[in-house]
Amino acid sequence: MQIHTTHDLGATARGRRQRLKLSQTSVGKRAGVSRQWLADFEAGKPTVEVGRVLSVLEALGLVLDLASPDTGSAPSPKPDTGPVVDLDALIEEYDRGQP
Repeated sequence: MQIHTTHDLGATARGRRQRLKLSQTSVGKRAGVSRQWLADFEAGKPTVEVGRVLSVLEALGLVLDLASPDTGSAPSPKPDTGPVVDLDALIEEYDRGQP
């Protein structure tokens, strides 16, 4: 999956959180951020701090892999990174749940 905007990344985190049936407050506590900060991130606010974003992704059990556009594919997950998450499916699931 390619993430091009802060909205894409926030939607992915929101979809994962909802799929895990976690509240914004509980994820915020795990990640060390406020509920309001998490709500802003999930809404795609472009000025969120990267360190906090990484903390939220970790709290949700997500791993961020970077790939060069030259390769045309994402790097293979390492065995110790945990389960692979289909981010495309998460975003689609989130988008379908929107009114």
